[in-house]
Amino acid sequence: MPIDRKDTRWNGWGWSRAHNPLEGRDAAWPWMAAALGVGDLPRTPAKPLEQITLPESRLDASLRGALATAIGADKVRDTVFERAAHARGKSFHDLLHLRSGRIEAAPDAVVYPSSRDDVVRVLQWASAHGVAIVPFGGGSSVVGGVTAARGKQRACVALDLTEMRKMMAVDPVSMTATAEAGIYGSDLEAALNAQGFTLGHFPQSYEFSTLGGWIAARGAGQQSNRYGKAEEWFAGGEIATPKGLWQIKAMPASAAGPDLRAIVAGSEGAFGVITSATVRIHRLARTRDYRAYLFADFFKGAEAIREIVQLEIPVASLRLSDPDETYFFQAFGKAGQEPTLKDRIQRNYLSARGLGQRPCALIFGVEGPTSAVAVASVHARHILGAHGAVPAGRGPAERWSAGRFHGPYSRDPLMDRGLGVDTLETATTWSNLKRLYDAVREALERAMRETASSKGAHGIVLGHVSHSYHDGASLYFTYIYPRDLPREIEQWQAIKKAASDAIIASGGTISHHHGVGEDHLPWLEAEKGAIGINVLKAIKRELDPAGVLNPGKLIP
Repeated sequence: MPIDRKDTRWNGWGWSRAHNPLEGRDAAWPWMAAALGVGDLPRTPAKPLEQITLPESRLDASLRGALATAIGADKVRDTVFERAAHARGKSFHDLLHLRSGRIEAAPDAVVYPSSRDDVVRVLQWASAHGVAIVPFGGGSSVVGGVTAARGKQRACVALDLTEMRKMMAVDPVSMTATAEAGIYGSDLEAALNAQGFTLGHFPQSYEFSTLGGWIAARGAGQQSNRYGKAEEWFAGGEIATPKGLWQIKAMPASAAGPDLRAIVAGSEGAFGVITSATVRIHRLARTRDYRAYLFADFFKGAEAIREIVQLEIPVASLRLSDPDETYFFQAFGKAGQEPTLKDRIQRNYLSARGLGQRPCALIFGVEGPTSAVAVASVHARHILGAHGAVPAGRGPAERWSAGRFHGPYSRDPLMDRGLGVDTLETATTWSNLKRLYDAVREALERAMRETASSKGAHGIVLGHVSHSYHDGASLYFTYIYPRDLPREIEQWQAIKKAASDAIIASGGTISHHHGVGEDHLPWLEAEKGAIGINVLKAIKRELDPAGVLNPGKLIP
């Protein structure tokens, strides 16, 4: 069933009626305050929609009438809720604006096309009248990828694709499926599962993100070792542009010039609007084997991952938390509780095995045909043991898997107590992994300390290896800090700049799977080079000569 946006939080994460995971956890707040070097945490609730005034719509009667003629009056909506819900995405920076009621970037209207022809007509209307179009799927961008910015255009319209949600075809022989771009992840997976297949793409936003959004941001799911990133499973599709419909045929391989799919994957709606996509699918796994392991050293764990991947053992997931991340989630979950007998036994066991008080946790997963899983599991476990891993059983891995999609629900209550909670990710080669990890961690810690509002206050940095490849891996960081409420936007910008500068200076990519959006745009040329940026600009001029598609994203 399609998601009704009115059942979700327009200025937060997920379902409106979802349970607050920190409710009743009163002891967690003093623990957190002490960990951050501050006194009592303030109450900082979000401003309700009824108390927020949006800017007046820039669509005059003539413009709105022409839009209604192009797509149908019933598909044009401009209520306060619709405009507010499509103003920004779900990044921490976005939520700082939304929760405080600073919604200067609200779209002037929202349109809901129901077909590719609708989309083409809207883009042609926008190009003719100088109106910016912001493609909008689930709205889960965490890099400012769907901010309703109009750039140099006279107005801005959000193009919500979630009415375009049909599963169009499944080819069980070629193992491909074709669906409209606005289909939500859970609906796509349910439709495939009913026929014995899976796409295998499970980002943390899976429930509230769409097929088109995954491709547009070059997304990655946690089982990407087995199923690949978006650019790998995206086989072809249709893209609406102001010049008409662009079709990319789904081919298994081709030497007919450069692969144009690479222009679409990661394009973030700046070149065109994905209306449907053909994807490579897999048979549902017969067997899944997920287990947890502990390492005494983060980089010994990374070495084990590197060996497993380079030996081409067919694993599905390898997620290695650093000592601070491993400790934080366990300690925060038990804040205010007296140590139990089980806790003491566990502590003594870890000490006896040489793991100390802060080991690093690895979630290791294999899935597929039963015989293949058995062979891969045995081979990988041998390598893990040779690198000093201590088995921690299936329980922690199963709990992580079961609760992974619930993690983002903790951010809203943390923000309700004056805390900043943000993430960033990057990737680099194996030989450069430690240098990049150390540089980003140091930059974040320094910036949070320097921007703190009180003496002694500081932040917490949690890190993990999230995705791994033959030649390198992705590093994912979560950072938590006390907000300087009068200047919380400027504070975030300073922290983000420090971390992003460190990434570029230390040989990392500015984004591994979140995309560019507005937030990463200042660092794109340093990664792509001037010639590369000019190539992107040339593509933009050809596909979107009036510059109406998602201004301020991807193209400097």
